[in-house]
Amino acid sequence: MLKVALLQKEIAWGDPVKNRESFSNAISRCGRADLYILPEMFSTGFCSKSQFFAEPSGNSSLGWMKECALRFNAAIAGSIAIDEGGTCYNRFYFVKPNGETVFYDKRHLFTYGGEDNFFKGGKERRIIEYKGFRILLQVCYDLRFPVFSRNMQDYDLAIYVASWPASRAEVWSALLKARAIENQCYVIGVNRVGDDPESHYSGNSAVIDAYGHTVAACTPEKEDTVCAELDLAELEEFRKKFPVLEDRDIFELK
Repeated sequence: MLKVALLQKEIAWGDPVKNRESFSNAISRCGRADLYILPEMFSTGFCSKSQFFAEPSGNSSLGWMKECALRFNAAIAGSIAIDEGGTCYNRFYFVKPNGETVFYDKRHLFTYGGEDNFFKGGKERRIIEYKGFRILLQVCYDLRFPVFSRNMQDYDLAIYVASWPASRAEVWSALLKARAIENQCYVIGVNRVGDDPESHYSGNSAVIDAYGHTVAACTPEKEDTVCAELDLAELEEFRKKFPVLEDRDIFELK
């Protein structure tokens, strides 16, 4: 079993100190979990212009994540805008309780919003192991590209952290379910709420199982935290009973 906590919150525009404090308080209030998941660019809010918000590699927000992981004896996951030697990435960090850190750089940059003009897209899929689960790390716009997230029988849970506008909330919810059903896995989507200079966000964060059922969901349009327990044995039993993935198409990503 893996107990996850989804932290759906407002994000103060360009204020890492305030946001880190806010998420620290939310983690303290929500109770014990194995994994706490934060939205995309949780420390600043989403901004496609990296020069405004990108933090240096080895930044204060990553240090805060490591401190929280140690303090709460749990993994912490969320993305940060990172400047690494003049090249910027939308970087999804997964920090384990012992401080071990794995990251995934967002592959599909949001060209509609100009993210590709200031950030460099990642090249590699990233799957990590934690408490028996194989976990695929994904960021926001990645959700629209099923080929990149195709389950090659190499993961059990996909996590999407996002700043997904309310105007496309129905698309968000539909695609989370689609990714779970087609990949026969758990899917978690954690989205922010509130406003920034460009968009309004309604949250709609949720945990979806391999049947497409909603296991847990945050209240739309409100700051909310929900917890859910993911059962790996139950997932494996379903895969044995209905082995869809064995009939998948085989391909290689370029």
